[in-house]
Amino acid sequence: MRILHTGDWHLGKTLEGRSRLREQEDFIDELVKLADDQQADAILMAGDVYDSVNPPASAEQLFYEAAARLTERGRPLVVIAGNHDQPERVASVTPLVNRQGITLVGMPTPEAVTIHAKRTGETANIAALPYPSEARLNELLTTDGDENVLRQAYSRRVGMLMQHLAASFRPDTVNLAMSHIYVLGGVESDSERPIQVGGAYTVDPSALSIGAQYTALGHLHRAQAVKGDGIIRYSGSPLAYSFSEAGQSKSVTMVDLAPGGVPHVEEVLLTCGRPLVRWKARGGLAEVHRWLEEGRDAQAFVDMEVWLEHAMSLKEIQQLRRSHDGIIHIRPVYPEMAAAGLLEQRSELPVHELFRKFYQRQTGGAEPEEKLVQLFLELVDEDEPGVREEAEAK
Repeated sequence: MRILHTGDWHLGKTLEGRSRLREQEDFIDELVKLADDQQADAILMAGDVYDSVNPPASAEQLFYEAAARLTERGRPLVVIAGNHDQPERVASVTPLVNRQGITLVGMPTPEAVTIHAKRTGETANIAALPYPSEARLNELLTTDGDENVLRQAYSRRVGMLMQHLAASFRPDTVNLAMSHIYVLGGVESDSERPIQVGGAYTVDPSALSIGAQYTALGHLHRAQAVKGDGIIRYSGSPLAYSFSEAGQSKSVTMVDLAPGGVPHVEEVLLTCGRPLVRWKARGGLAEVHRWLEEGRDAQAFVDMEVWLEHAMSLKEIQQLRRSHDGIIHIRPVYPEMAAAGLLEQRSELPVHELFRKFYQRQTGGAEPEEKLVQLFLELVDEDEPGVREEAEAK
């Protein structure tokens, strides 16, 4: 049996207000072609179908179209809800799609999913566990507020659920596990919404020791294997959704396996999506303009840091944005900021907080007026949808 493992589509997600829908449509096109060309017998989608619990209609339509296209040749599709998804919304169309070979699992259930491969005649049993928060499990795991206690209780509960689901495993079936969780040892990026308070909602790999031949995970956006019994793997997201993912190759995972056999795993790289890149123009605006004339990263989204002696004018900022429609951030770096050690903090603090710190250093501790902060945000054009609201909320 040949399994295609994917996840973390985040349909409807934007990048600082820029729509990614066209890129997501291109991904679905590429995924369908891959499934056909690679003769996938089944598709496992490991959660985070959408980017929010209330996705736009265009995102829902794209998902339904994707599900129909992926299963039109009799290929089963199994989808679980992730932490971004509203579980009832994901599973709401179950009565309409079950006969099409589409299985939608919104809330954790005690029953495994069974699918049949039309091409090989094999059967697979899947211990499929959607994102198991305490609310979705409808239980309080512990009354102790200690993070370590909660982590242990959560990991034990996930292990018990997976063991129960694995009761359907048989020697003559392909035995799989799938969940949307954060397994200890996985590498995160900025675009994953945390599913743990501190480190409380993490799962020890031992909780997944249930005899599955392959465990398909969702949540982490970097494709990666996790140490543990058997083969445990995150497929990663199909697109780069934050600049912390700049330079990452995106992929899906193809798995060949037979009952009782050792899986053969192959990472299949994707070509869709605009790359996310970071520019560090230590040579100032002259260096930026040279890169633009050379056509550097013409199809990419750009997070730019530019070293300056004086503040950029609004005209200069507008000129840069007209020269490249993918420029998302323009971050001025002044000598005083570098000398004060603020550069190391840039990835950790919002822009308005960096400006406040810089202003305090320059004035001996004075607080900038809110109007001045807002003017600074406008000058660096950081007030894309969501950023201004965040600044005002502070």
